[in-house]
Amino acid sequence: MTDDLLKWRSEFPILDKTVYLISHSLGAMPRDTYVRLHDYAEAWATRGVRAWSEGWWNMPVTVGNDVARIIGADLGTVVMHQNVSVCQSLVLSCFEPTPKRNKIVYSELNFPSVMYVYEAHARNGSLRIETVKSDDGITVPLERMLAAIDEETLLVPFSHVLFKSAFLQDARAITERAHEVGAIVVLDVYQSAGTVPFSVKDLDVDFATGGSVKWLCGGPGAGFLYVRPDLHATLQPKTTGWMAHEEPFAFDKELRYAPGVARFLHGSPAIPALYAAQSGYRIINEIGVENIRRKSVRQTSLLIELAQEAGFAVTSPRDSSQRGGTVTVMHEHAAAITSELVTREFIVDFRPDAGVRISPHFYTTDEELELIIGEMKTIRDTRAYAKHEAAGAAF
Repeated sequence: MTDDLLKWRSEFPILDKTVYLISHSLGAMPRDTYVRLHDYAEAWATRGVRAWSEGWWNMPVTVGNDVARIIGADLGTVVMHQNVSVCQSLVLSCFEPTPKRNKIVYSELNFPSVMYVYEAHARNGSLRIETVKSDDGITVPLERMLAAIDEETLLVPFSHVLFKSAFLQDARAITERAHEVGAIVVLDVYQSAGTVPFSVKDLDVDFATGGSVKWLCGGPGAGFLYVRPDLHATLQPKTTGWMAHEEPFAFDKELRYAPGVARFLHGSPAIPALYAAQSGYRIINEIGVENIRRKSVRQTSLLIELAQEAGFAVTSPRDSSQRGGTVTVMHEHAAAITSELVTREFIVDFRPDAGVRISPHFYTTDEELELIIGEMKTIRDTRAYAKHEAAGAAF
């Protein structure tokens, strides 16, 4: 089979030495990132403080525009932050809970750090959290999510794709139900952006958060926040900083919010991380998420077939329409098997109750999928994982 996307393999140095199947956690670094970080250092070294007015200051919005093209957003509706936890806190700070509307709804399979934000704010009694249960630890029943969202719901922060199982939730149905009762949606697209095509405009979500570490191949420190345009003029975040000021260099003692998406900025941005992230965004935009998805569906389906043939249990959804870009493979010694795989330069990871997480991306060959399952089978059959169990598996 001809695979035109494999022409990008040479752009990722780590692929020369490893079977790298962990893009759900940390995407491979593009070769051009060396150049972009050198550009940052050169600007600092030669332009000094002038670099702020020559581009640095605007990077949270200009780099956000690169993300906007990936997630189907208008330009000028995405800003960059350090991580999703900051973004979620900033969103929450825009709203005042009332006794009649103070409920937060999410599933127990939400990403933990997102839940930490809301649980911390709930300690003072202003919020109450309704956690939707999963029956199998893999999926969340849609009807249960919809039933939990009612007229007392303030926010619905939920994951588009679940991090443990890669279950793809019905974001449109959840958003429609939330809006029907006047609730606000915060869609976490960290595990879908760059591997599952979607448009935040078509989904009509109020906010979307995500980051560059995973499928976007942008590295750590570059999270992003989308805000629906009609909300720009009305919301006033309490989690804020001087970049959100209308005239930050006036050093006014009174906060006057900037117009547009800039009011959702914070303190000084992490400029090196924004430089580093741009190479991955460029590649994703050039390839197109639709093309990435077609290959992903084919390869994850192949991976499931190979795993089952080798006698492993698969805990990800079999239906590709309900699956993101990851396949989770379970075995009673999955954590130890993962540790042994990594020592052999097969880079994957493990999550409790899910198993070994394996993620092909656009730069993955079919042969690598055969290799990873073959290596897992060898490790299992020879009990090569035993030494890791004795030492305590690292994953």
